[in-house]
Amino acid sequence: MLTRLSLRLRVFLIFAGLAAAIVLATAGGLWLGYSRLGLPGIGQGFVQAGVLAGFAALGLVAGVWYLFDLNVARPIETLAGALRARAHSDVTAEMDAAIARYLGDLAPAAQAAAQSLAETRSALAEAVARETLRLGSEKARLEALLSDVPVGVILCSADHALVFYNGPAADILGTSRGLEAGLDRKLFDYLHAAPLRLAHERLAATGDPDAVSDLLCTTTTGARVLAARMRLLGDGGTQGYVLTLRDITGEMAADARREAMLEAALDSLRRPAAALATLVGVMPENALPAPMQDALKEEVARLSQAVTRFGAARDEALSETGALPQTRAFDLAQGLVARAAALGITVTTETADLILRCNGYEILTLLEHLARQLAERAPLHLTIEEEDTGAAIRLSWTGARVGVGELDRWLALPLAPEAPDRPARAVLAAHATELWPEALADGRPALCLPIRQARRAVARPKPVARKVVYDFDLLSPARTDRLAEARLDRLTYVVFDSETTGLNPRQGDEIVQLAAVRIVNGRRVEGEVFDTLVNPGRPIPAVSTEVHGITDAMVADAPGVPEVVRRFHKFAEGAVLIAHNAPFDMEFLRRVEGQLGLTFDMPVLDTVLLSAVVWGQSEVHSLDALSHRLGITIPEEARHTALGDAVATADAFLKLMPMLAGRGLETFGAVLTEVRKHGRLLKDLN
Repeated sequence: MLTRLSLRLRVFLIFAGLAAAIVLATAGGLWLGYSRLGLPGIGQGFVQAGVLAGFAALGLVAGVWYLFDLNVARPIETLAGALRARAHSDVTAEMDAAIARYLGDLAPAAQAAAQSLAETRSALAEAVARETLRLGSEKARLEALLSDVPVGVILCSADHALVFYNGPAADILGTSRGLEAGLDRKLFDYLHAAPLRLAHERLAATGDPDAVSDLLCTTTTGARVLAARMRLLGDGGTQGYVLTLRDITGEMAADARREAMLEAALDSLRRPAAALATLVGVMPENALPAPMQDALKEEVARLSQAVTRFGAARDEALSETGALPQTRAFDLAQGLVARAAALGITVTTETADLILRCNGYEILTLLEHLARQLAERAPLHLTIEEEDTGAAIRLSWTGARVGVGELDRWLALPLAPEAPDRPARAVLAAHATELWPEALADGRPALCLPIRQARRAVARPKPVARKVVYDFDLLSPARTDRLAEARLDRLTYVVFDSETTGLNPRQGDEIVQLAAVRIVNGRRVEGEVFDTLVNPGRPIPAVSTEVHGITDAMVADAPGVPEVVRRFHKFAEGAVLIAHNAPFDMEFLRRVEGQLGLTFDMPVLDTVLLSAVVWGQSEVHSLDALSHRLGITIPEEARHTALGDAVATADAFLKLMPMLAGRGLETFGAVLTEVRKHGRLLKDLN
């Protein structure tokens, strides 16, 4: 309750209580003395003494209170009011330090704080004005860039209304129903809703703001097929989403014509070649002169070999699945459950935690097509399980089996109503796979659809989002010719980290993961990332796997050390290298310099030494300790991964830069001179 009273009133109550306590103590003392003396007739004297002492005490306390109120409490309230005026109003007048002349350094300190606040506000206003001007300029540049992007770019609100579209998007949308693209119109006026709603729901369910979904969709008229990519804005897509569109109708038609032509050409060559080979094989020895017969056999053999190579090359092209997107098995199964439920078909699922290399929308549409044909045999059961390097999708039921002829008829039907010219079999061809009937171990019939490539979903750090990358300050940077004189915030840096099989490169340990990020003009560029697993050419010890989570299976198909180091050298070219305990990582890189004919002659900074410059050598300078001091959080799943540690090191360096500048170390040369004084730290660490 006292906290609601003013400071001066609370001080007054304190002194009033003190005065009352003194009076009571004086009266009590006089009464005790009187009672112990026990002499009659002296009570009046004690009363007079008590009254005089009480008035004297009250006068003394009142005088002290008055001086305290005049010189302490009242100036504090005045000073507080002046500070609030400057904190919450646009007051810039200099404070009068004389109002609190008896409060020691409080008045000058308050005056300095107010002055600093005024200067900060002024600087902030100037910075906001500059930034507003810069953002306006960059906005105009980005609008110009988006206008020239060859794919359609659309920004939609959470309720699927158009908020932004560029020229190519207007061309795509403007062909539907005769409607021209228009702001605040529903996207579903132009494109079929089902695949877009499904992609939106799946992205919202992931809870990952950096997740994207690749899908195929069609226009509401003309059934033009579009390749689309969706990314949510805000938490769970509350602010809408971005959709990029590319019309692939012509490409699909051209691919179909080319495939048909290749198939026809192959058949037209295969049959005559086989017939010729058979005729030559049964031809009598004396039917032709020996030289002519030998030449004929040789030419027929060459023709057969050419046809075989032609067929192998075509099969290899069909089996190329590297460009296919990745889809979670669970998402695929749940998508089928939702779409089958809309058709009144019950589907149960059982999926392994896999990520499939496939076009999720096409496979889902194919499964929906099969479920529609099997509607009379519902309920259906979908399983997705790992098999070798891929996965097997099985759709099973209880009842009559499906024959090969019946399945072929289903695959010849249109995949979806919006694509009547695209048979279901086209999905199998696009994924270089087949579909066949089989019986499960429990006797239930099933259809089996293998996916050629799949991997288990493991807890890895989120990749740094590859967004639109730009820094228009690079159009006219103030660069210095000499590195030593260059300001720290004007240099380009590559901050890197590695995970290895062990800690002894001289005893054969190698890199198993290498990652790096770039810092340009004092900021980390989100979209410029180097991150790759590395095949070390030797087994990864279990103790190392416990630290970084990388197994032999994960690096089996990864590039080797020389190839990765060569690519990293190109990524880091022209930049200053930064690492935490840099000698350790640099030794792994420099081991292959002779083999590659390259030299890592870039300047190197070490955040261990920069930490020592700021906090002294007596502190702990591990990455965890440095991150804790700087308020940087390293997610548990990202710690001891090359990318996670590289990002943390980069963020630490960005926070160390202004601290170094505060010590007068603003140029690269000044920092380099200072860190050399702490070189002993790295010798102790290594």
